Amino acid sequence: MKNKNQYKIMVFAMLIVISSCKTLNTNLSIREKKIPETFKERKETTNIAVINWRQYFADTLLTTLIDSAINNNLDLQIALQRIQISRSNVKYAKGALFPEVNLGASAGVDKFGLYTMNGAGNNGLEIKDGHIIPEVLPDIYLGLQSSWEIDIWGKLRNQRRGAVANYLSTLEGTKFVLTSLISDVAITYYELIALDNQLDIIRQTITKQQEAVDVITMQKEAGRANEFAIEQFNAQLLNAEILEKETLQQIAETENKINFLLARYPQEIPRQKEILYKEIPAQIAAGIPSQLLQNRPDIRESELMVQATKFDLKSAKAAFFPNLNITAGIGFQAFNPEFLFTTPASLAYSALGTLVAPLINRSALKAKFYNAKASQLSAMYNYQQTILNAYLEVANQLSNLENLKQINALKKQQSVCLTKSVQTSTDLFKSTKATYLEVLFAQQNALQTQLELIDANKRQQIATVNIYKVLGGGWR
Repeated sequence: MKNKNQYKIMVFAMLIVISSCKTLNTNLSIREKKIPETFKERKETTNIAVINWRQYFADTLLTTLIDSAINNNLDLQIALQRIQISRSNVKYAKGALFPEVNLGASAGVDKFGLYTMNGAGNNGLEIKDGHIIPEVLPDIYLGLQSSWEIDIWGKLRNQRRGAVANYLSTLEGTKFVLTSLISDVAITYYELIALDNQLDIIRQTITKQQEAVDVITMQKEAGRANEFAIEQFNAQLLNAEILEKETLQQIAETENKINFLLARYPQEIPRQKEILYKEIPAQIAAGIPSQLLQNRPDIRESELMVQATKFDLKSAKAAFFPNLNITAGIGFQAFNPEFLFTTPASLAYSALGTLVAPLINRSALKAKFYNAKASQLSAMYNYQQTILNAYLEVANQLSNLENLKQINALKKQQSVCLTKSVQTSTDLFKSTKATYLEVLFAQQNALQTQLELIDANKRQQIATVNIYKVLGGGWR
């Protein structure tokens, strides 16, 4: 009767544990935000993201730099090691599903007190004829020991699935690092060649301003100009020379930025200045927004993190259920090494099955469950945010490309006008039909506009890099 009551109590306790877990909901959801079908009424379905970066960037010098960055960049190497860590976590989680078997060896001695159960019980007993159990009894063991948690509720399986999802998300994260690296190298390369073109313009301006100084000096000697005019022309010349030195410093720093991305110490970067003015495609094929879900590594990474947290939540819930563990061992045991492998007398084995359910310290399990629940909801919101951010990035870059085309065209017209005005003002000044201030003003405006035109071309080239990146190109 007593055994029956104990059995009923155990069953009742198990039912309480299992029924209490029903209140722990693992089917979470948030309000879905539907992604628009097109980018601002664009209808094309082709997408430049599917183009390999070697074909997208036509400059062989640039592709060589990118190749070197992919092979040497330290951020990318760190990302690759994160893949190795995630792969090891998958193997660890998979191994937890199988029995653990260990080879064990032990040696020791026991000396029981005479007035104890073991001491009194063994006193005077014979191990075999004529051999009494000694007071100090050695104990030697050599054998196999095994333990195995039976995955009844899927806790270990969900841990393995979560580890696999984390591993896959790490792969996507590495692809995103690769995409960012390629775009960083390309953008910095265009910044560098823009500085080269700016330096050429500045040096051309210095030459013209030096000629203007020579002219105004000659006019002073002829009594047609004064010292104040010479000082103004000299000041403008010095300003251009200062600008030249600042540009040279920017070139050095930009070169070293590329060297850093390539994980190497400072050295000259080979480049082609003319590539800054290469023609931009009339239409960039952006495809449809839903293609971002397949092309953007950061979106796929976020999606896989949602899956990983889903499995983590299920595993956290399964921790509330009873655990079934089986332990077993088999080997040889004796008090004397010469008898250790005497079978079957020295053969020892054991087997034990335990069913353990948490009853008292459930607050820690609840905290872990609600932590996993919050992590899953956070991953869901992050997934939606990543999609929204991707769409807005594409929309911004498409608008940027269109506006930069118009800005570039207007800047070209402005530059032509102001370049002509410099020659016109100089000719008029020589014939005393214009003041030296008009010449200074024309030179300054022409220089500023030419630099702005170079900047507009640079921004246009960088925009083509950014649109390729935000559409998900570069990792293929």
